[in-house]
Amino acid sequence: MRLLTGFTVSTLLLATLVNSTPVTANYNGTIENVLADYGPLAEIRMKPYFMRAEVTYPPKDIVLLATKEEKALELWARNDGDFAFIRSYPIRKASGGPGPKLREGDKQVPEGIYRITHLNPNSQFHLSMRLNYPNSYDLMRAAKEGRTNPGGDIYIHGKAESSGCLAIGDIAVEELFVLVNTIGTDRASVVIAPHDPRRQPLDGFASNLPLWAVELYADISREFAKYPKGDI
Repeated sequence: MRLLTGFTVSTLLLATLVNSTPVTANYNGTIENVLADYGPLAEIRMKPYFMRAEVTYPPKDIVLLATKEEKALELWARNDGDFAFIRSYPIRKASGGPGPKLREGDKQVPEGIYRITHLNPNSQFHLSMRLNYPNSYDLMRAAKEGRTNPGGDIYIHGKAESSGCLAIGDIAVEELFVLVNTIGTDRASVVIAPHDPRRQPLDGFASNLPLWAVELYADISREFAKYPKGDI
Protein backbone atom coordinates (compact mmCIF):
# COMPACT_ATOMS: atom_id res chain seq x y z
CA MET A 1 0.00 0.00 0.00
CA ARG A 2 1.43 3.40 -0.98
CA LEU A 3 1.70 6.02 1.74
CA LEU A 4 0.41 9.46 0.90
CA THR A 5 3.01 12.05 1.76
CA GLY A 6 1.94 15.47 2.97
CA PHE A 7 -0.95 14.23 5.09
CA THR A 8 -0.88 13.61 8.83
CA VAL A 9 -2.41 10.50 10.32
CA SER A 10 -5.14 12.60 11.91
CA THR A 11 -6.02 14.22 8.57
CA LEU A 12 -6.31 10.87 6.80
CA LEU A 13 -8.32 9.45 9.71
CA LEU A 14 -10.69 12.40 9.48
CA ALA A 15 -11.05 11.89 5.73
CA THR A 16 -11.93 8.25 6.35
CA LEU A 17 -14.47 9.07 9.01
CA VAL A 18 -16.25 11.78 7.03
CA ASN A 19 -16.29 9.53 3.98
CA SER A 20 -18.88 7.37 5.72
CA THR A 21 -20.67 9.97 7.86
CA PRO A 22 -22.84 12.43 5.96
CA VAL A 23 -23.28 15.97 7.22
CA THR A 24 -26.79 17.11 8.02
CA ALA A 25 -27.09 20.55 6.48
CA ASN A 26 -29.79 23.18 6.61
CA TYR A 27 -29.56 25.31 3.49
CA ASN A 28 -32.03 27.15 1.34
CA GLY A 29 -31.21 25.51 -1.95
CA THR A 30 -28.38 27.74 -3.15
CA ILE A 31 -25.01 26.58 -4.44
CA GLU A 32 -23.27 28.98 -2.06
CA ASN A 33 -24.87 27.38 0.98
CA VAL A 34 -24.21 23.87 -0.31
CA LEU A 35 -20.54 24.76 -0.68
CA ALA A 36 -20.43 26.21 2.81
CA ASP A 37 -22.00 23.06 4.29
CA TYR A 38 -20.20 20.39 2.27
CA GLY A 39 -17.24 22.02 0.52
CA PRO A 40 -14.51 21.82 3.20
CA LEU A 41 -15.10 18.17 4.09
CA ALA A 42 -15.57 17.17 0.45
CA GLU A 43 -12.15 18.61 -0.35
CA ILE A 44 -10.55 16.86 2.64
CA ARG A 45 -11.92 13.56 1.37
CA MET A 46 -10.86 14.19 -2.23
CA LYS A 47 -7.34 15.55 -1.87
CA PRO A 48 -5.62 12.30 -0.80
CA TYR A 49 -6.85 10.61 -3.99
CA PHE A 50 -5.53 13.46 -6.11
CA MET A 51 -2.20 13.43 -4.30
CA ARG A 52 -1.84 9.70 -4.89
CA ALA A 53 -2.51 10.27 -8.61
CA GLU A 54 -0.06 13.20 -8.64
CA VAL A 55 -2.73 15.59 -9.89
CA THR A 56 -3.11 18.99 -8.26
CA TYR A 57 -6.48 19.69 -6.66
CA PRO A 58 -8.50 21.28 -8.12
CA PRO A 59 -7.63 19.92 -11.58
CA LYS A 60 -8.18 21.67 -14.89
CA ASP A 61 -10.46 19.03 -16.45
CA ILE A 62 -12.32 15.92 -15.34
CA VAL A 63 -14.00 12.99 -17.08
CA LEU A 64 -16.52 10.64 -15.50
CA LEU A 65 -16.74 7.14 -17.01
CA ALA A 66 -19.96 5.34 -16.09
CA THR A 67 -20.52 1.63 -16.75
CA LYS A 68 -23.93 0.09 -16.19
CA GLU A 69 -22.93 -3.56 -15.78
CA GLU A 70 -20.07 -2.85 -13.39
CA LYS A 71 -22.13 -0.19 -11.60
CA ALA A 72 -19.08 2.04 -11.40
CA LEU A 73 -18.38 5.72 -11.97
CA GLU A 74 -14.67 6.42 -12.52
CA LEU A 75 -13.24 9.88 -11.95
CA TRP A 76 -10.29 10.89 -14.16
CA ALA A 77 -8.60 14.28 -13.98
CA ARG A 78 -5.69 16.26 -15.36
CA ASN A 79 -3.86 19.53 -14.94
CA ASP A 80 -1.78 20.09 -18.08
CA GLY A 81 -0.72 16.56 -18.99
CA ASP A 82 -2.57 13.29 -19.53
CA PHE A 83 -5.63 12.29 -17.58
CA ALA A 84 -4.96 10.19 -14.49
CA PHE A 85 -7.30 7.87 -12.64
CA ILE A 86 -8.40 9.43 -9.35
CA ARG A 87 -10.93 7.01 -7.89
CA SER A 88 -14.07 4.96 -8.59
CA TYR A 89 -17.50 5.44 -7.01
CA PRO A 90 -20.14 2.71 -6.86
CA ILE A 91 -23.36 3.44 -8.73
CA ARG A 92 -26.05 2.74 -6.16
CA LYS A 93 -28.91 2.54 -8.63
CA ALA A 94 -29.38 2.78 -12.40
CA SER A 95 -32.68 1.63 -13.87
CA GLY A 96 -33.12 -0.14 -17.19
CA GLY A 97 -30.51 -2.28 -18.92
CA PRO A 98 -27.94 -2.19 -21.72
CA GLY A 99 -28.83 0.00 -24.66
CA PRO A 100 -29.33 3.73 -25.29
CA LYS A 101 -32.29 5.73 -24.05
CA LEU A 102 -34.87 6.15 -26.82
CA ARG A 103 -37.99 7.75 -25.36
CA GLU A 104 -39.55 9.36 -22.34
CA GLY A 105 -40.65 6.78 -19.79
CA ASP A 106 -38.46 3.89 -20.93
CA LYS A 107 -36.45 4.25 -17.67
CA GLN A 108 -33.22 3.73 -19.58
CA VAL A 109 -30.00 5.42 -18.53
CA PRO A 110 -28.63 7.08 -21.71
CA GLU A 111 -25.47 5.82 -23.37
CA GLY A 112 -23.12 8.21 -25.09
CA ILE A 113 -20.80 11.15 -24.60
CA TYR A 114 -22.26 13.98 -22.55
CA ARG A 115 -21.53 17.20 -20.71
CA ILE A 116 -22.70 18.44 -17.34
CA THR A 117 -24.90 21.45 -18.02
CA HIS A 118 -25.71 22.69 -14.53
CA LEU A 119 -25.70 21.86 -10.84
CA ASN A 120 -28.92 21.53 -8.87
CA PRO A 121 -28.47 22.32 -5.16
CA ASN A 122 -32.16 21.77 -4.38
CA SER A 123 -32.68 18.21 -5.60
CA GLN A 124 -35.03 15.72 -4.01
CA PHE A 125 -32.06 13.34 -4.34
CA HIS A 126 -29.84 15.47 -2.08
CA LEU A 127 -27.75 17.13 -4.84
CA SER A 128 -27.69 16.55 -8.59
CA MET A 129 -25.79 17.37 -11.77
CA ARG A 130 -27.74 17.54 -15.02
CA LEU A 131 -26.46 15.96 -18.24
CA ASN A 132 -27.09 17.36 -21.73
CA TYR A 133 -29.26 14.42 -22.76
CA PRO A 134 -30.60 14.48 -25.39
CA ASN A 135 -27.46 15.80 -27.06
CA SER A 136 -27.19 16.59 -30.77
CA TYR A 137 -26.51 12.94 -31.64
CA ASP A 138 -29.55 11.72 -29.67
CA LEU A 139 -31.76 14.34 -31.31
CA MET A 140 -30.49 13.48 -34.79
CA ARG A 141 -31.23 9.79 -34.31
CA ALA A 142 -34.66 10.51 -32.85
CA ALA A 143 -35.55 12.77 -35.79
CA LYS A 144 -34.49 10.16 -38.35
CA GLU A 145 -36.65 7.53 -36.64
CA GLY A 146 -39.64 9.81 -36.05
CA ARG A 147 -39.30 9.70 -32.27
CA THR A 148 -40.72 13.00 -31.02
CA ASN A 149 -40.15 12.57 -27.27
CA PRO A 150 -36.69 11.17 -26.50
CA GLY A 151 -37.00 12.19 -22.85
CA GLY A 152 -34.75 14.35 -20.73
CA ASP A 153 -33.97 15.50 -17.19
CA ILE A 154 -31.11 13.01 -16.75
CA TYR A 155 -28.94 13.56 -13.70
CA ILE A 156 -26.11 12.17 -11.65
CA HIS A 157 -27.47 12.50 -8.13
CA GLY A 158 -27.38 11.33 -4.55
CA LYS A 159 -29.46 8.75 -2.68
CA ALA A 160 -29.82 5.16 -3.88
CA GLU A 161 -33.00 5.30 -5.98
CA SER A 162 -33.34 6.36 -9.59
CA SER A 163 -35.42 6.12 -12.74
CA GLY A 164 -33.23 6.78 -15.77
CA CYS A 165 -30.51 8.59 -13.83
CA LEU A 166 -27.31 7.55 -12.04
CA ALA A 167 -27.68 7.48 -8.25
CA ILE A 168 -24.29 7.49 -6.53
CA GLY A 169 -25.16 8.22 -2.90
CA ASP A 170 -24.97 11.45 -0.94
CA ILE A 171 -21.28 11.46 -0.01
CA ALA A 172 -20.13 10.83 -3.60
CA VAL A 173 -22.40 13.47 -5.12
CA GLU A 174 -21.21 16.02 -2.56
CA GLU A 175 -17.62 15.48 -3.65
CA LEU A 176 -18.35 15.67 -7.36
CA PHE A 177 -20.78 18.59 -6.99
CA VAL A 178 -18.11 20.61 -5.17
CA LEU A 179 -15.43 19.59 -7.67
CA VAL A 180 -17.48 20.44 -10.76
CA ASN A 181 -18.53 23.76 -9.27
CA THR A 182 -14.88 24.58 -8.60
CA ILE A 183 -13.58 23.83 -12.11
CA GLY A 184 -16.73 24.76 -14.05
CA THR A 185 -19.30 22.59 -15.81
CA ASP A 186 -17.59 23.22 -19.17
CA ARG A 187 -14.57 21.32 -17.84
CA ALA A 188 -16.51 18.16 -16.98
CA SER A 189 -17.58 15.44 -19.41
CA VAL A 190 -19.41 12.16 -18.85
CA VAL A 191 -19.22 8.97 -20.93
CA ILE A 192 -21.80 6.25 -20.26
CA ALA A 193 -21.44 2.68 -21.57
CA PRO A 194 -23.43 -0.56 -21.10
CA HIS A 195 -20.24 -2.19 -19.78
CA ASP A 196 -16.56 -1.37 -19.71
CA PRO A 197 -15.29 -1.66 -23.32
CA ARG A 198 -11.72 -1.89 -22.00
CA ARG A 199 -12.72 -5.23 -20.49
CA GLN A 200 -14.89 -6.60 -23.29
CA PRO A 201 -15.79 -5.06 -26.68
CA LEU A 202 -19.22 -3.49 -26.99
CA ASP A 203 -21.56 -5.47 -29.24
CA GLY A 204 -23.39 -2.91 -31.32
CA PHE A 205 -25.01 -5.68 -33.36
CA ALA A 206 -27.04 -7.11 -30.45
CA SER A 207 -30.65 -7.82 -31.40
CA ASN A 208 -32.10 -5.47 -28.77
CA LEU A 209 -30.27 -2.46 -30.16
CA PRO A 210 -31.06 -0.01 -32.98
CA LEU A 211 -28.89 -0.33 -36.09
CA TRP A 212 -27.01 2.88 -35.31
CA ALA A 213 -25.72 1.41 -32.02
CA VAL A 214 -22.70 0.13 -33.96
CA GLU A 215 -21.64 3.71 -34.62
CA LEU A 216 -22.52 4.88 -31.11
CA TYR A 217 -20.60 2.07 -29.44
CA ALA A 218 -17.58 2.73 -31.63
CA ASP A 219 -17.57 6.34 -30.44
CA ILE A 220 -17.95 5.29 -26.79
CA SER A 221 -15.18 2.71 -27.13
CA ARG A 222 -12.81 5.30 -28.57
CA GLU A 223 -13.49 7.57 -25.62
CA PHE A 224 -12.87 4.83 -23.05
CA ALA A 225 -9.64 3.88 -24.81
CA LYS A 226 -8.23 7.29 -23.86
CA TYR A 227 -8.29 6.17 -20.22
CA PRO A 228 -6.38 2.88 -20.08
CA LYS A 229 -7.43 0.38 -17.47
CA GLY A 230 -3.78 -0.37 -16.72
CA ASP A 231 -3.53 3.04 -15.08
CA ILE A 232 -6.01 2.00 -12.39
